Amino acid sequence: MVIFAIMNAVVTKNAGSHFYLSELPLWKPFPAVLRGRVRLDSKGLTNPVAVGDRVEYELPEGEPSEQNPAIITKVLDRDNYVIRRSTNLSRQSHVIAANLDRAVIATSLYFPEIKLPFLDRILVTCEVYKVPATIVLNKVDMYRSEAADEVERFKEIYGDAGYTVIETSARTGEGIDRLRELCAGKVNLISGESGVGKSSIVKALDPALDPKIGKISDVHLQGKHTTSLYEMYRMECGGYIIDTPGLRGFGLVDLEKEEISKYFPEMLQTGRDCRFIPCTHTHEPGCAVKEAVEAGKISRERYNSYLGMLEEDRKFR
Repeated sequence: MVIFAIMNAVVTKNAGSHFYLSELPLWKPFPAVLRGRVRLDSKGLTNPVAVGDRVEYELPEGEPSEQNPAIITKVLDRDNYVIRRSTNLSRQSHVIAANLDRAVIATSLYFPEIKLPFLDRILVTCEVYKVPATIVLNKVDMYRSEAADEVERFKEIYGDAGYTVIETSARTGEGIDRLRELCAGKVNLISGESGVGKSSIVKALDPALDPKIGKISDVHLQGKHTTSLYEMYRMECGGYIIDTPGLRGFGLVDLEKEEISKYFPEMLQTGRDCRFIPCTHTHEPGCAVKEAVEAGKISRERYNSYLGMLEEDRKFR
């Protein structure tokens, strides 16, 4: 094979065995495949290449096509990324997306019912890998009138923890302009549980885009997987958004139990006043975090998520 050139590009689509690249900000995706050595070098990862990765590629003579794809030869260093443990008790990990300006964590109080420990695991991972996170509370038109107190409590919990919460409805358009302004000119990941409306949000942000949109299972009010690919879209507002398959679980990666509390912003600040350093905030006397929980200054919901992560950490050892 005659190699015509070696260049850099960004991964815009990951379909498992093949990819699409584009030399951003130019938006002209073209097909690529992965050189075997890159896969072999990525021990412990289910995917050596993620959407958002900057890569070096070799371009065979002629225009790249499905029959004549570019060849990814190297993944360049990542500025940041979002990663999760692949399955319960698995030692393998999966990089969801890389080189992000923002992670938009989509959730909904109902339809499907929210799982705060799941949300908190994503937020901790964003803190660990230095990805700024914004929470989108979607489908508010479906339950706000009946659950106004729950909506306000959710906003209080995460607002007090330092996160911006945007209430949205992909159906009515509420909050979409604000979210679009936040995403403009940036590389954004949108992630969350199955069924919370991620693809609907993407389409609301830019009606010209056409990600797959699914329905909620009537049996368990759980989301169905509709997005099967990891794919970046260019938005009319000038930014990019990476849509991902809905997640059913989110295991933490490479975190010692002594470190976990550092990635709860409200615990990090309060924990400096603990009598003992380090402090696990579980049984030690003079623990400022436990005192703050009892006083209502740190939400018990977030604290319970933290305790669950400590227990999860023990299972993986």
